[in-house]
Amino acid sequence: MMNDNQNENNDDLFEHYHFIAAKGQEPLRVDKFLMNFIENASRNKIQKVAKSGNIFVNSETVKPNHKVKAGDEVKVLMSYPPYENLLEPENIPIDIVYEDDDLLVVNKEAGMVVHPGHGNYSGTLINALVYHFDNLPNNSSNRPGLVHRIDKETSGLLVVAKTEEAMTHLSKQFFHKTSQREYVALVWGDVKDDEGTIEGNIGRHPKNRLQNTVYESDKAEYGKPAITHYKVIERFGYVTLVSCQLETGRTHQIRVHMKYISHTLFNDSRYGGDRILKGTSFTKYKQFVENCFKVLPRQALHAKTLGFEHPKTSEYLSFSTNLPDDMQACIDKWRNYAKHAKH
Repeated sequence: MMNDNQNENNDDLFEHYHFIAAKGQEPLRVDKFLMNFIENASRNKIQKVAKSGNIFVNSETVKPNHKVKAGDEVKVLMSYPPYENLLEPENIPIDIVYEDDDLLVVNKEAGMVVHPGHGNYSGTLINALVYHFDNLPNNSSNRPGLVHRIDKETSGLLVVAKTEEAMTHLSKQFFHKTSQREYVALVWGDVKDDEGTIEGNIGRHPKNRLQNTVYESDKAEYGKPAITHYKVIERFGYVTLVSCQLETGRTHQIRVHMKYISHTLFNDSRYGGDRILKGTSFTKYKQFVENCFKVLPRQALHAKTLGFEHPKTSEYLSFSTNLPDDMQACIDKWRNYAKHAKH
């Protein structure tokens, strides 16, 4: 247990990371455990933090070789605030699709991080928002204006709250699943059914902590319920263009669910879609796919449609965007390939 001096010292520290080891966690050195959790963190850096007495497991300071077990609470504390709490306004252009006194709808470009976090302390959408708008309300995670988020390399629509009332009203809609969110994705393989529903609890991958995964029903307590509805838009043989409607909003949900049914998103490097998963062994085909990767150097996912009830007028608003140029160019290539492959 910590002594009184440790408790007093901890009052001057700021929490940078806080993790609970999953139920399936095998005993693992805390430095290796944190490497799995914290993106871009080196083992040497983590060991230095541990040696300085700033890593805690179940409220006790530990050395780098301490073994983390299932259910352990792991915290990393520092003597300075996390960078993500030191929010700097930045004059970054924002593509605003709609705006009134209560909210705005933004079309986020691929490559922009939504909010500051480890390795991304500037250039985020929130850095831009706090520059362009004053007194945005904080959400439950103290992130100004943010009602929901999409991944860095995913493009598309986000709604941002400009008042406390709008934040509360919009957040409830997302929580109660009354908002509409449609994504367009290009996935590997010829999707068998024209439409379907994917259900499966999503949680942290037990071995690769930078991924999420679907847990089977007998391990439902390991993840949170997630439901994705999909429809085939167009088939290109080795890849398929699909529309995905989110009923829930788990991290990486579409990416994880589509991989779960063996249709990983095209060029999704985190989930293995950045290599040839379907097709021929011909050199010409390999070159074609590589060219597609170059045209679209990210996962093929776009948040195309967003619908919700206006927090003040109760009017239902629906917004839709065109596919960005990189994704459209990749789709055109596959459409042309499929056309000629039939002849």
